[in-house]
Amino acid sequence: MSRPRPHWSDPAHYLRSRHPDTPVLFFRPHVLHDTARAFLAGFDGLVTYAVKANDTVEVLDNLIAAGITGFDVASPHEMRLVRRLSPTAALHYNNPVRSPAELAVARAAGVVSYSIDDCAELDKLLASGPAKGIEVAVRLKLPVAGAAYDFGAKFGVLPDHAVNLLRRVAAFGFVPAMTFHVGTQCADPQAWNSYIHAAADVAARAGVTLARLNVGGGFASHRTGAAPDLASVFATIRAAVAAAFGPNPPALVCEPGRAMVADAYTLAARVKAVRTGGAVFLNDGIYGSLAELAQIGVTDRITVLAADGAQRRGPRRPCVVFGPTCDSLDRLPTEIPLPSDLAEGDYVLFDGVGAYSTAMATRFNGYGQAALITLQNGP
Repeated sequence: MSRPRPHWSDPAHYLRSRHPDTPVLFFRPHVLHDTARAFLAGFDGLVTYAVKANDTVEVLDNLIAAGITGFDVASPHEMRLVRRLSPTAALHYNNPVRSPAELAVARAAGVVSYSIDDCAELDKLLASGPAKGIEVAVRLKLPVAGAAYDFGAKFGVLPDHAVNLLRRVAAFGFVPAMTFHVGTQCADPQAWNSYIHAAADVAARAGVTLARLNVGGGFASHRTGAAPDLASVFATIRAAVAAAFGPNPPALVCEPGRAMVADAYTLAARVKAVRTGGAVFLNDGIYGSLAELAQIGVTDRITVLAADGAQRRGPRRPCVVFGPTCDSLDRLPTEIPLPSDLAEGDYVLFDGVGAYSTAMATRFNGYGQAALITLQNGP
């Protein structure tokens, strides 16, 4: 007779029971379900999850169970992964640069929507199969501020070029659409307002009626200060679409990744050493689950637990924090405030790290892979 597996209610419960010496990612399925339901209830259109943010089977299965029926896939690997879990999911391929071989996989997988930002990519798409029933969205870019970094540096076209591309999409017999991405971790709802009005202007100049408008990702996760107000973003999108398109607006779609999954994960990294000068060494860093911090900055949602699970409450002081590898680049980008009573063997908990943690972790120096523990209930 096998023993029942232990159920963990919170990170402290697990850490004081097991004392792991390797990093641990704690997954809260109920938080993921709550976030998915907030998007489904608040957004006036199809919600497609951006698989790139976190492609673990646990996340995808829970999103499907929560009612997500569309997925933004960026590669054949992501297409096959989603198809294995959901044969009927709508697949949107919004990575606008693709090889003919990748397009063949997409066609076979039943991808229903593509984005483009170049005539040559439209020609490749046309050569890959029939245009009828296939949605093609022209990707727009604007000099709009408000995000942690700008996706327009790599993808998208300015309005004048978008007009010509949209005309070609319609002329070839594809279902015409437009898309944009306001940039990652966008804190300003007005960025969506600017893009929506610009998309309406492009469509009017092209003389094309849009079947659908993809308002992209960029929805911010909770990293510092107060949690982002998603309801305000949804309301801004709703008002902008009504003002820009009038009584016959296009159908809408969005593709949240970070904001969908970030809050469902907490990382526990153990303190390997506290140097005399105050530098702290953890058993995880920018080659592991904290990879994205080098680009997007450090979160302030940090708690420190002693080995017995008690919270360290000493006065906070700024510390240089290094990861476990032998590379001196393995350092968090800014000093972070940690309790003055921090000690070797403690655990530093980073909340809100579900996005791009498992997806970007490496195995450099044999580090970087965290254990995944699913929390059954609790905070």
